[in-house]
Amino acid sequence: MHDDAQACATAVRSRDPRFDGWFYTGVVTTGIYCRPSCPAMTPLRRNMRFYPSAAAAQRAGFRACKRCRPDATPGSPQWRTRADVVARAMQLIGDGVVDTEGVQGLATRLGYSTRQIERLVTAELGAGPLALARAQRAQTARLLVETTDLPMAEIAFAAGFASIRSFNDTVLAVFAVPPRVLRERRRDAPDRIDRGRRADPPPLRSAHRIVLRLPHRAPLHADSLFGHLGATVVPGVERWHDGGLERTLRLTHAPGRVHLSPAVGHIRAVLTLLDLRDLTSAIHRCRALLDLDADPAAVDAHLGADPALGELVRRRPGVRLPGTVDPGEMAFRVVLGQQISTKAAATLTGRIVALVGEPVPDALDGAAPGVPARLFPTAQALVGLPPEHYPGMPPARLCTLLTLAGVLARGELSLGPDISWAQARAALHDIPGIGPWTVEMIALRALGDPDAFPATDLAVRATASAHGLPGEARTLLQRSMPWRPWRAYVTQTLWAASGHAAATMPSPDPTHPAPEE
Repeated sequence: MHDDAQACATAVRSRDPRFDGWFYTGVVTTGIYCRPSCPAMTPLRRNMRFYPSAAAAQRAGFRACKRCRPDATPGSPQWRTRADVVARAMQLIGDGVVDTEGVQGLATRLGYSTRQIERLVTAELGAGPLALARAQRAQTARLLVETTDLPMAEIAFAAGFASIRSFNDTVLAVFAVPPRVLRERRRDAPDRIDRGRRADPPPLRSAHRIVLRLPHRAPLHADSLFGHLGATVVPGVERWHDGGLERTLRLTHAPGRVHLSPAVGHIRAVLTLLDLRDLTSAIHRCRALLDLDADPAAVDAHLGADPALGELVRRRPGVRLPGTVDPGEMAFRVVLGQQISTKAAATLTGRIVALVGEPVPDALDGAAPGVPARLFPTAQALVGLPPEHYPGMPPARLCTLLTLAGVLARGELSLGPDISWAQARAALHDIPGIGPWTVEMIALRALGDPDAFPATDLAVRATASAHGLPGEARTLLQRSMPWRPWRAYVTQTLWAASGHAAATMPSPDPTHPAPEE
């Protein structure tokens, strides 16, 4: 969009928050860059420059606006609607791959040379992978500086900087003030961090509790999103608690936990981390779980134009795709849920978690009653579990699960951004016992493909038939062609209209008090 200067200028003048994250505006007279909805006085058109990313604006010499904080906008929705190499690179950068593996590691994952990745990303984003990762580190650093009392040295390394000098130079270049001034100017913001209290005896690591606001584009239909997540919780890994989803996280440096709940204009996230270097990745995965970078206005406008869907869309504006924090985990959960009820699938999966799921350290309150205390099993752990420990599973489905675990454990298949959606679908189809429903469900929930469409799903077919759409899978699939590329959102809309428990927000748990603010 940044190439259309007239459209960008119109969006800036309207201060429309729907365009936040689509592009960034540099103001040559002030040397700052802003989000389109910045409340400051609109600059003259001749003084505006438009950039596709915050990193590109920083590379051009602009610093972040202190008023609108453009570095904290929702991500661009195009990285979730595309499966080309640049979109996949952006997802991997967001997950911290450049910080942990470097640009060479990013290129290797995508199957390209370093030079090719640099060229492709720079051509589209106006900045290379290193600059994009630097902008992300700057945002993490600002978050920790403004919301914690941690020493600056600890913040520097937690944000991914290789040295204190690099940390100081980057913060000064991006925000025009040194880190100590950011801390002195910090506001009484709702985002903050507390060091977890040490137990007695003290654990090997102390935990950090971080309270954040995760922004998103309005509207967001929280009932169907959190209803689905609440109805499919896996005991031991997840629970519905205090009006939100609480679950464990398998992160790069150490395990973590998060509690996510809807609030006015944002999602409230309470992260508990053992290693602050995992903060950026944890935020990225939470946003993927809740589909927070989606563009609901574009989706609703497209689907609402269909005569049969229009009323359904208008009743439930802003549906989101229930995603995952780990594509491999979700693939296993889909296979375990084949041909059984949601409740039965959760019970079966919970039994397996109890057998081979790794317990989280006590520093994460892993010993507290009711708290999710296990990580979802890895592919290696599932392969190593003897068949007799999979109670109540039909032999054919067990064979499918173990075959999938095997190819993932051996590295023969990846379900992350490393490969395209088409490649993932083809590889899944080659596994015995994985049919169209399983492939499309994995594409929808694990891969985040906005065009995934499980036309054979019973709830989808029944709700479609009840609202004047074909109830037969093949006919429904043909009818769905005009809905592309948003058919996954049609699936979620039909689920939301089905009357199933997953269509409504779970009831609050009266036995537990709300967490302290």
